Amino acid sequence: MAAWPGVAWSDSNLSPYKMLRSLQFMQDAVVLGDHSAGDMQRFMLETIDARLRSADAETFSEPRNADAALVYAMSGGNPATLSYLVARDVDGNFDPRVVNVLQKYFDGRGMQVAKSIGELVPEYRRTALGPYLALIAGNITFPSDAKTALGFFDEARLGAPGTIIEEAALRRSIVASMGVSEVEKALSYSRRYARRFVHSPYSNQFADLFVELVVKHYGVVSEQDVGDVLEPMDTARRQEIYLRIARAATLRGNQELARLSASEAQRLSGLLDGSGQPVLPGLYEGVASVSSSDVVSAIDKLSAVSDAALSERDRALRKAARAIAEQILQPPVIDDPIRTNDPRAGATGQAVLAPPVPALLPSEDEQQAVSVEAAPEPAQAENESAVQAASGDATTGGAGEPVLDFVKQSRGRLGEIDALLEQEGNIK
Repeated sequence: MAAWPGVAWSDSNLSPYKMLRSLQFMQDAVVLGDHSAGDMQRFMLETIDARLRSADAETFSEPRNADAALVYAMSGGNPATLSYLVARDVDGNFDPRVVNVLQKYFDGRGMQVAKSIGELVPEYRRTALGPYLALIAGNITFPSDAKTALGFFDEARLGAPGTIIEEAALRRSIVASMGVSEVEKALSYSRRYARRFVHSPYSNQFADLFVELVVKHYGVVSEQDVGDVLEPMDTARRQEIYLRIARAATLRGNQELARLSASEAQRLSGLLDGSGQPVLPGLYEGVASVSSSDVVSAIDKLSAVSDAALSERDRALRKAARAIAEQILQPPVIDDPIRTNDPRAGATGQAVLAPPVPALLPSEDEQQAVSVEAAPEPAQAENESAVQAASGDATTGGAGEPVLDFVKQSRGRLGEIDALLEQEGNIK
């Protein structure tokens, strides 16, 4: 049966709209759980593309064939094929408004046609193009107006129930609902998706969205709500999502949700410790407790979990959490003060305590020095000459070179302090 479409299409000159029906059937079968149809879907896309490019202009005088070319482009087909057909459309078989919207959308300029597609959706309602245009309208509108986008997604899924259009619209509706904090709506869409498309190859995206919904809005989302959404799923899938919720809740420090989700995952898997108790709830509760005030209790809970009952990923999480908790409990260590040879000590080389960073505000003596730094008096100039004479010529690398460097650095630092004080208004 899988080979039949290829044989039939190669032996006959099928109309594009008939070929498109087979493509839609395959795409709907994929999201309903028949993943073996994926290869056939790719074959159909390639075959339809070749058929459209080889068709004469008279073929598209049939409105169903013209619509098929547009739907093909919106169903994962090659956008360049649509441009190829439109460039040769001398009879006006393609609606230029729809073509303009699609070309802008495929080029990543959808916001430029947001108003145009909003006007097209009601006009094409109850036509073959309607659900596809509504889905694209929602995608374009979502970044600027998530509430309006929800309306487009609803129209798309209601216009094509049980199809890949509904599957995509439901996933996007969950995102849009969370974007406008419509938690109840997001839960409603999640329940619909779980009942209809749990075996879709895109269900992992749904799982990510649902975990985010539960963890971010736990409280509004109850334990019963989570159970209702996951109820249609098989045991392995439910366990996987419960574990993902537990891990995400752990990282957010939500001990209650982490414990409840881990317990449910353990119940589904039957993985128990030697005492007949679930293993993972203690692990996730302990990890979540590390950021709380009861760090000692968190270490005890983590230590009580046996490595033998954990996956490699959970063992790594436990190890990291214990290391953080132990560091929190360590007493603070005061580093030894930095010591340096004070140039002012002269030949004695006496060590003095050096501050780790310069003081932000100068002392009164430094402020007085700053006030005369810009224009040194003759006596100051003489003193500087005396310092240079006593320390030796800096260019010759004399023994007094450190003293000169110290004086220059100090004067530079005082100048910076002067500028800071002027900015703060402390110096008139």
